[in-house]
Amino acid sequence: MSPDMPRRCCKGDVVLGSVIKINTPFTKEMARQLKAGDSVEISGVIYTARDAAHKKLTALLEEGKELPFDIRDQIIYYVGPCPARPGMIIGSAGPTTSGRMDAYAPRLIGSGLTGMIGKGLRSPEVVEAMKEHGAVCFGATGGAGALLSKCIVSQEVTAFPELGTEALRKLVVENFPAVVVIDCNGNDLYITGRAKFKI
Repeated sequence: MSPDMPRRCCKGDVVLGSVIKINTPFTKEMARQLKAGDSVEISGVIYTARDAAHKKLTALLEEGKELPFDIRDQIIYYVGPCPARPGMIIGSAGPTTSGRMDAYAPRLIGSGLTGMIGKGLRSPEVVEAMKEHGAVCFGATGGAGALLSKCIVSQEVTAFPELGTEALRKLVVENFPAVVVIDCNGNDLYITGRAKFKI
């Protein structure tokens, strides 16, 4: 199929050109239709959490307590945004290294998390959890935090305010650009992409 031809991908979402439009919540059905290398634009509610927040979320699950948000069919963005300047919704909001969350991600994926946005490689344990439960890892462009922040319509701290910039935040985003780097089948763009250029 020509990339210029619109095609139906996820229920309720249409590919325009080569970009897949995704509206949250991000269901397992939607996740399973994406392939490594797909370019997407995400709109709707997503959550932010880095390693300190992940540690707290995992501890709550281990203690049998409720999380501060329903993690099922959600996307977590690995970011600790800079403070907003006057008149701005949020400061620079570029992705942090995904591997910092690898110790906690399988537990969250097993609890219903379906999408993660970050940068860099994931551990085999995370990839196996993604394959087992139906989750996707997206990559966002490092160094483009100021540009990415323009896709954020609103933000509010929903938990762990003591963590400061790493507090858990609820974001509303519009057309947030990302690439599927690891799909539900374990296909990894970081591996296949490099392989194409081996001599």
